[in-house]
Amino acid sequence: MKREIIITNDGTTTIRIPEWNENYHSSHGAIQEAKHVFIKNGLDLFKNQSSISILEIGYGTGLNAFITFLETHETLNVDYVGIEAYPVSMKEIGQLNYVSQLGAFQFHPIFERMHSDDWEIPQNISNNFTLTKHQQFFQEIEDKDRFHLIYFDAFGFPTQPELWSEAIFKKMYDALLPDGVLVTYACRTVIKKAMLSVGFSVEKLPGAPGKREMLRAKKAPVFLKI
Repeated sequence: MKREIIITNDGTTTIRIPEWNENYHSSHGAIQEAKHVFIKNGLDLFKNQSSISILEIGYGTGLNAFITFLETHETLNVDYVGIEAYPVSMKEIGQLNYVSQLGAFQFHPIFERMHSDDWEIPQNISNNFTLTKHQQFFQEIEDKDRFHLIYFDAFGFPTQPELWSEAIFKKMYDALLPDGVLVTYACRTVIKKAMLSVGFSVEKLPGAPGKREMLRAKKAPVFLKI
């Protein structure tokens, strides 16, 4: 399927799939969306911890992983797992301008390693950031009680509604630790209902620029009955 590089409204690049009329990030701004949805309303909840485990659904261009590294490389130990069925090529990665747009030139080798390092094997990207990339479909995830935080960054509901189903969110619920959090840019009623049906508590939050709302879901802790 054809993919092309485009410039979003905040000057940052993303990948577009013309056949689907779908982008990897918001056309209103790739970096500003990532920072608003996944950092401000996700990662920032855990910054008082010494360590965090994160699952990204839709690793894609690696933007969310890279920004997470920049936000935590002096403060948090991070175990980061990215799921991607169709990895982006190194040629495409070379056309993305995230390093320059983020003013992170000293970490350019880190961004490259996030794509060039082997898949399926944990890689020590830095002293406190471990990255494991899995090339698999979301339906194949079987983790249980492992992650503090999930970045749910799949393609939009109109393009792939099956990725926003009750079955997928049950896998997400199971993968989270008690009190774990899932954040996503999306805010359709059908998505909220799917989250609620598997046990999440769900709240609507102001969306990134260009979007009115987003969703944040929390896994309720499990209490033993006495």
